[in-house]
Parts: sequence; C-alpha cells; structure tokens
Amino acid sequence: MAKPKKNAALGFIFITIFIDVLGLGIIIPVLPKLLQVLGHIDVSKASTYIGWLTFVYASMQFAFASVMGNLSDRYGRRPILLISLFGFGIDYLVMAFSPTILWLFVGRTIAGICGASTSTATAYIADVSTGSKRAANFGLVGAASAVGLIFGIALGAYLSGINLRLPFMAAAAFAFANGFYGLFVLPESLAPKYRRKFEWGRANPFLSLLRIYKKRPALASLLTATAIVYIAQKAVEYLLSTYLYEKFNWTPASVGTLGIFVGLVLVGIQGGLIRYTVPKFGQQKNIVWGLIFYAIGLALIAFASQGWMLYLFMIPYCLGGLSGPAMQAIATDEVAKNEQGELQGAFAILNSISLIVGPLLLSYVFFFFTKSPKTIHFPGAPYLLASILMLISTVIAVRSFKKSEKTAK
Repeated sequence: MAKPKKNAALGFIFITIFIDVLGLGIIIPVLPKLLQVLGHIDVSKASTYIGWLTFVYASMQFAFASVMGNLSDRYGRRPILLISLFGFGIDYLVMAFSPTILWLFVGRTIAGICGASTSTATAYIADVSTGSKRAANFGLVGAASAVGLIFGIALGAYLSGINLRLPFMAAAAFAFANGFYGLFVLPESLAPKYRRKFEWGRANPFLSLLRIYKKRPALASLLTATAIVYIAQKAVEYLLSTYLYEKFNWTPASVGTLGIFVGLVLVGIQGGLIRYTVPKFGQQKNIVWGLIFYAIGLALIAFASQGWMLYLFMIPYCLGGLSGPAMQAIATDEVAKNEQGELQGAFAILNSISLIVGPLLLSYVFFFFTKSPKTIHFPGAPYLLASILMLISTVIAVRSFKKSEKTAK
C-alpha cells in the first residue's frame, strides 16, 4: 500500500509546482492588456509596471525561499505545501478581481511568498527518492515547471480572448482544488526524528547561500552554473512572445499553440526520456549534454528566418531540460537529509535572483537591438546572449565535477 500513496504524493507535488509556475505563464500574455485596462495607459507605460511586478514577485520569493525551506525542515513538508496552495488560490482571486493596479502588486506579493514553497516541494521529492530515481523524480519537477509555464501562456492567450480576468479565475480554481485534494492524499515525508530546530540565521537567504559556498566548493560551483542557466532560460520564458510579435508578427493564439507544442515536448523529455538517459549515461553526462543542447537551441532560435522554424528549433532547446534534474540530484547527494529544505531553498533563491536579473537584462538587450536606429536590427540578440551563457555554465559545471572528484579523493 505504500507505493500507491507515494505515487499519489508525487503526483500531488507535480500538480503543486505546475500551479506555482502556471501563474507566471498566465501573466505573460494577459498582464499587458489588463494593465492597460486598469490604468488607462498605453503598452509602453504598461511595460514599466510589468517590470516592477516581476521585481516584487521575485523579491518576495527571494526573501522567503530559505524561510519556507527551513520551516519545512522543522515542521514537515505537508503543512507548508498546503498553506502555499491555498495562498496561491487567494492570489489568483486578487488578480482576477483587482479594481486597480495597486491590487495587482498585492497579488504578486502573495504569489512571491507562496512561490517560495517550491523549495519545500523539491525537498519532499528528495525525502522520498533515492539513487537514479531521484534524478528521474526531479525530472518530474522540471516537467511540471515547464508545462506549467507553457500551459499558462497558452491558457492566458486563449482565455483572455473571452475575458481578461478568466485565466486568473481558472488558475484559482486549480489551486484550491489541488489544496483540498492534498488534504486527503498527501502524507508527510519528513519523519520527526529527521527534523531540526528552526534557525533564523539559516533562513537568511544571503547567509544560506554563503554557508554553502564556504563549506562546499564543488556544490557552490554547481549552484553557480545553475544560476546562469536560470538567467539564460528567461529569454524563452519572458521574451518569446515579444520576439515572435516583433520578428514574425504572430498573434497571441499562434504563441499559445507553440507553447502547447513546447509543453508536450518537455513532458516527454523531462517526464520520460530522462528516466532512460540518467541510468544509462549518468548524471554528469546528462548535465553537460543538456547544457550544450540548450546552447544550440537558443542559437538556432536567435537566427531563425521563418516562423515555422521555431517548432523545429525548440526541440534541441527542450533537450536541454535533461541537465536541470541531474544538477539537483547531484546537489542533494551532497547534503544531509535534514538539510534538504535549506538546499532546495538555495535553488529557489537562485531562481529568484535570476528572475530579477534575467528579464531585465535580456529585455534591455532586445530593446537595444530593435529600437535604436544606430544599431543592427537583431531581435534574436537576447537568445544569442543566452546561448553564450549556457556555454559558460557548461564550463563551470565541468569544473565542479573535477572539484568534487578531488574532494572525494
């Protein structure tokens, strides 16, 4: 009877992370229009609000990632996850019925705090997984994140055609439904004997990262490589719609269709293929080749000359998803069981930092190469930069493997 419960719990974690990222995806195509309606402003002014809303969300996630992770090490994973889900439901309702732009900031603040629970979700998987299955189960996390984002973009694109607030209502329904479902099927994964006292020092996001970087140089290098990957991924996550509108004059519905295609490919790779590649080739090779595939895919997207090519070029980019779960699996093997929440909190912190840095950096690169009359018109510039970042991450990851081997000796 234990296995069905375990499978049900993993399914719940998948849906939880899916709903977490779904909110980000929904906002990408819908938020500009909603801001125009609420603020009676043009697209140019709306873009500045989008930047600040992203900043607020990422800042809250950054501030609370270690807190959530450490709370889960103290009180268990289950209560933190359930509180987070119901919090997401409230956030989506606030966004759906916001009468002014100010209320959107309230919603993003709630979402950032609740989104910090991703560290708890990944710690849960670390609790119930061992060996090569750990990387495979982390592949489910990657698949959930990818599908949540892409499905969110598609959902936002299609439902906003009916009503601008409908996508947020749908996301709220998903969050509340999964929360109530979790009350009945989600068991606690962290036994009381493995729990530890909550310490504010370890919950400080800066100190948490600093502690890892001081004590474990190999792990620190791997986390650095991961942070660079996160930043580069923002080119697809936050600029794809803008890029397609600018270069190929696509419609929101066309972007949504591409999003569904990418989501299906990612599910196949991170939810299925990685269960074959990790046992056969090992985690290190999955990381290296995954990062190389990322670099190739991003470079191809940068120089695409026809819109249909995006469907083809997204395949190598999606194969890059082989790297993320393997990175997390190697990292989790480096720390004790009662430190998994703190480690996954560190991953969440890096993701939050990338969310602050990535969209801002890459959007300004896009702006520079599309708006300035003194420069070459090159909408693919952010993708070329992201490709270079992936290659840099590959070098750092390989160096971390060498450091780990020296430490082992």
